[in-house]
Amino acid sequence: MEKSRKLGIMALVAIGVAIFGYAQYASASYISVNMIDSKLLSADENGSEHSIELEFDNPSLLILTAGETKFEIRSDGKTVSEGVLEPFTLTPLSKAQVSGTYYTDNADASENNDDSSESSILITGETTYDMLFVSIGIPFEYHPTDEQARGFIHQS
Repeated sequence: MEKSRKLGIMALVAIGVAIFGYAQYASASYISVNMIDSKLLSADENGSEHSIELEFDNPSLLILTAGETKFEIRSDGKTVSEGVLEPFTLTPLSKAQVSGTYYTDNADASENNDDSSESSILITGETTYDMLFVSIGIPFEYHPTDEQARGFIHQS
């Protein structure tokens, strides 16, 4: 009788941990991204290098560690630049500001700036977060405001 009671309690604890883990995984899939800043670092006849700072908001109770994160900047569905964010850690229920760089090629930029007043800018990527025994990839998208989008268009 005592042995079956212990097994029952262990089963309930295992179910509780599984439910909590899944709830936190589901919560982590809602990590949001906002752009804080973007600056021109250098430019030459071939293209320009830019810095970008994004803010990730962790709504879960998990500590999430991310390595380098690759991202794309897209304009009207075309990739105009690719970049890399530095490794970072998101603590539970907090925000982390992450810096990165990207390079724009002048040939690609002029191709995509034909009608800059109507351009739609999108920053997209997938961050792989390492947890205790698993890694999860969570895609992100950020649509800059019209003012921020104009900054991308004029910088390119």
